[in-house]
Amino acid sequence: MRLYYKYLLILFKSQMQYRTSFWLLSVGQFFIPLTIFAGLYLLFERFGQIKGWQFFEVALCFAIIHMAFSLSECFARGFDQFSSLVIKGEFDRLLVRPRSTFVQVLGSKFEFIKFGRLLQSIIVLVWALSNLPIEWTSIKAITLMLMIVSGVLIFTGIYMLAATMCFWTVQGLEVANIFTDGGREMAQYPLNIYQKWVARFFTYVIPFGTVNYLPLMYILGKTQGNGIIYLLTPIAGGLFILPCFLFWQFGVRHYRSTGS
Repeated sequence: MRLYYKYLLILFKSQMQYRTSFWLLSVGQFFIPLTIFAGLYLLFERFGQIKGWQFFEVALCFAIIHMAFSLSECFARGFDQFSSLVIKGEFDRLLVRPRSTFVQVLGSKFEFIKFGRLLQSIIVLVWALSNLPIEWTSIKAITLMLMIVSGVLIFTGIYMLAATMCFWTVQGLEVANIFTDGGREMAQYPLNIYQKWVARFFTYVIPFGTVNYLPLMYILGKTQGNGIIYLLTPIAGGLFILPCFLFWQFGVRHYRSTGS
């Protein structure tokens, strides 16, 4: 992890060399999800509720998934842009270094301007929580934190799957955006508003439902049951990254060098 923190510090210093550009880009990132949230707000102004879900309940769902997405975009960007390393043959250099390729790729790219998007999500989260009559317990508070952490792991896992495919396709596959950008847009609403097959796919295959819909039902008091079960739900969703990591290791073993 010491190497990872060194990567983090070096790239942060490099991006802060042009501070005006950095802050302007961060402000731009703040307003990008704001326009999406404005559409959400106008939707509820027109219809009042969606399948029993009120505005602030969906706003909480929105904030959680966008926080997870912005954090993964910032800290897992190396996997998202991994195809450039393969195209240029630069991945060969990572292989001869006495460090894990996972850590090296993870630390190869950070986009700190994504904190602008994160700030907007935090504001929405605080606003939603302040307007919801939630009876807080320690289990609910821990569950909320785990929902965000597990969401980051799921998005990172998807980036890793897309990066691993580059060992065979070289170019990154745009289909991965269906599960990153598309998954974010879908998961910002409760899953029960979609068709059943969609809800099942994004619960049992790409487990977004385990980090926003199921535990959110418990936090909002829309379901009864043992709180420990709902505490474990986002943990189970976060385990999605394990098969993604194994697939990455499989791809590294079958990588064919450029010979340069």
